[in-house]
Amino acid sequence: MQKLNKRLNTLVTSSSFNPWFNLSVEEVLLKNVKENEIILFLWQNKDSVVIGRNQNPWKECSLKKMDEGKVKLARRLSGGGAVYHDIGNLNFTFLMRKVNYNLEKQLDVILQGVNSFGLNAVFSGRNDILIEGKKFSGNAYYFDDKFSYHHGTILIDSDISKLSNYLNPSKEKIVSKGIDSVRSRVVNLHSISKDITVEKLKHSIQNCFEQSYGQFTEFIEYNEHTIKNKEIINIYEKYSSWQWIYGESPVFDVHYENKFKWGEIQVGLSFENGYITNSKIYTDALNTSFADRIKNALIGVKFNTKDIVKALKSIDYNDNEAQIYNDIFKLF
Repeated sequence: MQKLNKRLNTLVTSSSFNPWFNLSVEEVLLKNVKENEIILFLWQNKDSVVIGRNQNPWKECSLKKMDEGKVKLARRLSGGGAVYHDIGNLNFTFLMRKVNYNLEKQLDVILQGVNSFGLNAVFSGRNDILIEGKKFSGNAYYFDDKFSYHHGTILIDSDISKLSNYLNPSKEKIVSKGIDSVRSRVVNLHSISKDITVEKLKHSIQNCFEQSYGQFTEFIEYNEHTIKNKEIINIYEKYSSWQWIYGESPVFDVHYENKFKWGEIQVGLSFENGYITNSKIYTDALNTSFADRIKNALIGVKFNTKDIVKALKSIDYNDNEAQIYNDIFKLF
């Protein structure tokens, strides 16, 4: 009988505050996670806005203000909305093979780590962790055929005023009289418990991870200035490139937009001689795969409602995505 491989638990940290570098490390870890390994990656970024895989930076960010404030813009692999990072924010990533993915167990590590300070944090909605009804952590997820990760932010002592300065909340996220609702919906943990610092919470999360998964068997620290990993260097070129961060943003002939329970979506279409020649999907949905499928299905389709919906209905989607597609059909 073949002996079962021992579980590997790896703690990875980064001494860099560069979002392009840290996202590169995250992707390399994802591509190389072993069959029996669970990785916990703890990292921080300095003054950055990180947008979801399918988001439109011109719509989500105040790019001029970011340029003036020397704030980096980065795009991650996962879906979801735009977030502001500074060194008062701690980021975590759980990486593993899909067969080992356990969202409840992963979230429990973060909840127990925070609640060890005498607090009562709870998971709520599609991707938020709350305390006293206010959000201090947003979570997002990524899956491919074999690998997966779950990552999130933790506001500890972040400059919340910059959230509304650099991000452009949609109209649905703005309360009446023009008052930005972002500040009223988020909270720093340090404002609730003065005992919480980034370093203390790091240690607490590490301890709670070991209580749940077992002791770490390996410790790795990445340093941007001494890194010799060619895979990270190559992927860094992607994350720091204009094409990855901004992507193509042509002027579309027709634009559709709506907000649903699963997220917001914007569809841009260009056409020539009555046929769609270009399409682009922007969304903050946590599902990252449907946008490319829709984009590709629409190319070459005659520009009328009947043919567009017919093309969309020909897409092969699973039961979990049915509501998304049913809502999108209604756009046209």
